[in-house]
Amino acid sequence: MTKINLCGVIPPVTTPFDAHGEIEYTSVKAQVDWLVDCGVSGIAVGGSTGEGHTLEADEFRTLIKVAFEAADGRIDVIAGIITDSTRESVRRGQMIQDSGIAALQVTPVHYVFKPGDDDTVEHFRTLSSETGMPIIIYNVIPWNYLSPELLCRVMREVPGVIGVKQSAGDMKLFADLMISADPDDLIFSAVDGLLYASYCLGARGSIAAILSAAPRPSVQLWNAVKAGDHATALDLHEKLLALWNAIVGDNLPATTKYSQILQGIPAGLPRQPMSMPGEPQQALIRNALMGLSLI
Repeated sequence: MTKINLCGVIPPVTTPFDAHGEIEYTSVKAQVDWLVDCGVSGIAVGGSTGEGHTLEADEFRTLIKVAFEAADGRIDVIAGIITDSTRESVRRGQMIQDSGIAALQVTPVHYVFKPGDDDTVEHFRTLSSETGMPIIIYNVIPWNYLSPELLCRVMREVPGVIGVKQSAGDMKLFADLMISADPDDLIFSAVDGLLYASYCLGARGSIAAILSAAPRPSVQLWNAVKAGDHATALDLHEKLLALWNAIVGDNLPATTKYSQILQGIPAGLPRQPMSMPGEPQQALIRNALMGLSLI
């Protein structure tokens, strides 16, 4: 499979739900247009920030279609798959294999049980062979967190696996992955509070919630590092870190939506049982966004 050239700032879009938990598909385009205007190079749809773990299969398919149409060829679109079996991952991949998206972003299984290393390799091998689509491993599941060695093994043994979105906050693991991966592997950072450091270590880009909460300064940070302007990059890092410290937590999709709403984006509500952040956290988010001159 030919490698694709995904790079740069790729926000994981939020999914707008109404008070009844139904997706407000008509609100998707406003968010995509905003992100494009901010200079992002792609979007990821149906990831954890997009509450992909709550989506039914038909909702997933429709959401990908709506987002792809909203992107209208201006940026790349990645589809997130968060399921608990190879069978269901394959099913969802096949549902959108002719949709025109650039790649699948796929978690290892996220229930409490953990497959062995060989089983994990076969999971991604089956998904690749049954869908024929490029795959980025979304390495985020705490009890099924794949080591740099296993991630590199999957990428070596399954040509359709083109890269990794490395999540959680461990920069040592991120650095180990960067020096272990092949130069053409697409390693994206989801270490939201340390994207500056990730870029300096050679990350191909980022796919992280902070990008959806503050896309314009996130793009400016990426551009500053690429230009070697580390004074600007450090200043942006510190301001974005304040926002990350305000939004990080078990309600991250909700706090990301609140950040977007403050900037005029119809992000909707989170799907139950998650609720919007309370006033103390809202105040922290408002102050951080003001520090970035976004509100």
